[in-house]
Amino acid sequence: MGGYIFNFSRKDIISPPSVVGVAGLITDNGSRGFATGTELYFNKDLYHVTTGYARALLNYDFYGTGTAAGNAGRKLGLKQNLDAFLGEVTRHLFWHIFIGPRLLLGTTTLAPQHLGETLPQLPPLNVDFDLRSLGLNVERDTTTNRFYPVGGTSGRLTADFFDHGLGSTFTFQTYRATFNVYHTLGKDQVLAYNAYICATGGAAPFFGKCIFGTNNELRGYAAARYIDRDMFATQIEYRVSLPWRLGAAAFAGLGQVGPRFTDFTFDNLLPAIGGGPRFQLSTKYHVNLRADFAQGKNGHTFSMGLGEAF
Repeated sequence: MGGYIFNFSRKDIISPPSVVGVAGLITDNGSRGFATGTELYFNKDLYHVTTGYARALLNYDFYGTGTAAGNAGRKLGLKQNLDAFLGEVTRHLFWHIFIGPRLLLGTTTLAPQHLGETLPQLPPLNVDFDLRSLGLNVERDTTTNRFYPVGGTSGRLTADFFDHGLGSTFTFQTYRATFNVYHTLGKDQVLAYNAYICATGGAAPFFGKCIFGTNNELRGYAAARYIDRDMFATQIEYRVSLPWRLGAAAFAGLGQVGPRFTDFTFDNLLPAIGGGPRFQLSTKYHVNLRADFAQGKNGHTFSMGLGEAF
């Protein structure tokens, strides 16, 4: 992966820095992927424009829908081809609030990794599915450094509406809300809190529902083990900056998936705990390369990324 951070205009000292980036993925299980994207801030922070394109072949295990299926551990190996584009444009209104439309265009195909395998919860295999949606994005951010926040809050609410009238194979809706709080504890120490809610409606395929373990919600779980229509996750993370561009973080959290939020129970909570080292790739913007080791209910994960998990 790689990226470039820059100011869209040298005369504009109000807008946050913009980013362009590219990433490639090659794994030992046959997954391959490529992605590129931009985050542009300009006109004295009046407009934000986000674009992203990804093309990938993903090999992963599907356990079925619901907590019981994830706990049972019976899995089916799937191959998924994905070609997707995301575009967002938001405008500042008032009180640090930005709002605007978003567009998602994609095509995907599912196939079993081994012939003869299937599950009744899967859509038809070896068939191209088109994903087309129009949506809305609302954001509010009072942090001074979005790459490494040390104070303030940030929130984001998105709603995506997939419909046959737009050319989508499936008709369904997705709603996602994220809220983060940051506190400075002392010199070079930050305590960060994150809450996440996901909900889906309509005839959503399993890959359009709430997938536990994606978007760093939560680390410690392989994506696609726990999937359902609704989900919540919350986590807290302690971060410390050390000499020589080094740093460290420790985190803990819990969450749950279910067909409805009213079905959530204490017995089905999914806890996670972990931590890892950090290395500052950019001292000017405090952009960290992070490595996280996390333990969940069924096992552990190791992940790496640019910037903080939230």
